[in-house]
Amino acid sequence: MTATDDESDSVRIPLNRDRVLGAAVSIADSDGIDAVTMRRVGQELGVEAMSLYNHVANKDDLLDGMVETIVDEVIEMVATQDPPETPDDWKRAARDRILSAREVMLAHPWAPAVIETRTDMTPELVRYFDGLLGILLAGGMTFDLGHHAMHALGSRALGFSQRLFVPDDAHESSGSEVREMEIEFPNLAGMLTAVSHDGGEPVLGWCDDQTEFTFGLDLILDGLDLLRAAATR
Repeated sequence: MTATDDESDSVRIPLNRDRVLGAAVSIADSDGIDAVTMRRVGQELGVEAMSLYNHVANKDDLLDGMVETIVDEVIEMVATQDPPETPDDWKRAARDRILSAREVMLAHPWAPAVIETRTDMTPELVRYFDGLLGILLAGGMTFDLGHHAMHALGSRALGFSQRLFVPDDAHESSGSEVREMEIEFPNLAGMLTAVSHDGGEPVLGWCDDQTEFTFGLDLILDGLDLLRAAATR
């Protein structure tokens, strides 16, 4: 072995779980979640795929760890935000927290779909939702209303909304197809003709741009604020 080889070995960064998860997240960010395989992650790290199993048990464990990594980013971001200054400030604090979470999701557009497939709540996710519930309670909500609020927010609490549907066979419609839709489904056809989603806004899933997300979020928060105010009178 040459001196150069000795130097290379001495500075080689040890493989650990964080490096494995970081490589997987990087692959998903650049090429999509389908590109994340044990073999590809090993190639990115310059090791055999079998070496990864010392740090992740299997593909599901890898995906769980990727979710943990993204939620850690969310928690780091929301930790810098101001808590509610008064009970009436709860809505501002909750809105800021959720829109910050969305920033992270937009940076990792594959993450919402993976989060939806996970069957267990990771400690990181529990910590995030606990913090959000704390904001609602600080605003004067009861545990009962807070429980309803978390259900009403659903995935929106973490910065994305579950997709209504995804047209797998989306294609440019012909004139006859458009006319047929206008006859069969006049209300939807009229809406789709009148509403455009080509504004270049951030998207997570089909028809989920920033305007639609914040519209739904504000609608829910405004409704919760009315219920909160009524309960405290």
